[in-house]
Amino acid sequence: MGSPSIASWIAHVAFWGLLVYGFALGELSLKRLAIFLILWLTGLIGLSQIPYDPARAMFPSYVALLDIALVFTIFKADVGIG
Repeated sequence: MGSPSIASWIAHVAFWGLLVYGFALGELSLKRLAIFLILWLTGLIGLSQIPYDPARAMFPSYVALLDIALVFTIFKADVGIG
């Protein structure tokens, strides 16, 4: 398992974890939760339909972008590292 695979797992775990965390805190309404799930599903299906083979490899990056949007939505700002 290489670093791209590990990064993909991290992005997906963060996505699902942020969805649960945001919903549990009340920062994500059912409507927003549904929007993020629809965006995730659209990326999964849409990128797999592109005939260009490396397009499938862009899905983890797409999920990482959704993670960033979730962080901004839930925390109303960026989360500092230190």
